[in-house]
Amino acid sequence: MTGTPGRSATRGRASNAAYAGLGVVGELLITLGLLLLGFLVWQLWWTDVIGNREQAQAVAALAFTPAPTSSASAAPVVATPRHDDPPVLAEPSHATTFATLQVPRWTGEPIRPISQGTDRQTVLDVLGIGHYDGTAMPGAIGNFAVAGHRTTFAKPFNRIAELQLGDPLVVRTADTWYVYTVTSTQIVRPSDVSVIAPVPGEPGATPTERSITLTTCHPMFSATQRYIVHGTLAYWARSPPGHRSSCWLREDRRRVRLDLAAPARPHPGPGGDRGRPGGGRRGRVLRLGVPRPGPPHALQQHHGG
Repeated sequence: MTGTPGRSATRGRASNAAYAGLGVVGELLITLGLLLLGFLVWQLWWTDVIGNREQAQAVAALAFTPAPTSSASAAPVVATPRHDDPPVLAEPSHATTFATLQVPRWTGEPIRPISQGTDRQTVLDVLGIGHYDGTAMPGAIGNFAVAGHRTTFAKPFNRIAELQLGDPLVVRTADTWYVYTVTSTQIVRPSDVSVIAPVPGEPGATPTERSITLTTCHPMFSATQRYIVHGTLAYWARSPPGHRSSCWLREDRRRVRLDLAAPARPHPGPGGDRGRPGGGRRGRVLRLGVPRPGPPHALQQHHGG
C-alpha cells in the first residue's frame, strides 16, 4: 500500500530542509576551521616573522660593531677578562633598548635586544626580551631579571630548556660585556615572584652577588608555570678607548672570547643615548617580596607560552 501524494511531498520537503540545514552547518564548520587555521598561521608563524624583523631593527639601532668572522683577523686582540667592579648603567626609560643577549648554547639564534619593561604591547611583543622594572641592571649587585616569549613573537627564549649548568649568557651594552654563567634552573608557579628578588628565592635578603635570571612561560604553549634560569657574573670586559668590542663564540658553546674591533667612530659616553627611545616614561618600581594590592606582578603575566 503506497502513501498519499501529500504525505510524500511533506516528507520530501522535510528531507530537503534537513539537507539544507546540514549544508549550512557544514559551511559554518569549514569557515570556522579556516578562521582557526588563519589564526594559528598568524600566531605561530607570522608573529615570528614580524618579531624577528623588529628585533633585528632594534639591535641595528644600537649601532654595535658586528662580531668578526674567524677570517676577519689572523691575530685578533682579545679583551682581558676583569673581575673588579664593572660599570653599571642607570635604569632607562620604559621601552628603551639598552643591551643585547647572546647565548652560545643556542646555535643559529640571532642576537636579541633587551629593552626596559615587561608588558606585552610595548616590549615583549615588539622588542623581544624585557627587563623587569626595579631589578638590577647588568653587572650590578643584585638580580638582573629579564623575561621573554617562549613561543610566538620571535620567541627569544624558545630554547631555554637546552641551557646547562656552566653555560655562558653574554649581555652587551654600548661599551661593556658581561659574561654570566648558568647556575641553576627551576619551574615555579606564576605567583612565585621571589625568583626575581635581589637574592633569588630569598625576598628581603641583602644581595652580595651579581646575578641574572631568565623567565618565560612553561610548558610550551601554556602559561600555567614559569621556567626559570639563574646565573652569576663570571667576568666582564670593556673596550679600550677608540675600540669597539665584538663577541666571538667558541664552537664548544662553553667558552667565550671577546675580540676588539679596529678603532671606530666615538660612541656615547656615560649619560649618552645608549638605546632606542621608547615611550619616554620610567617604569614603575616593584618592591619585591612585599605584598601589596594592585594588578598582577609582571612575572604572573602571560609571556607567550
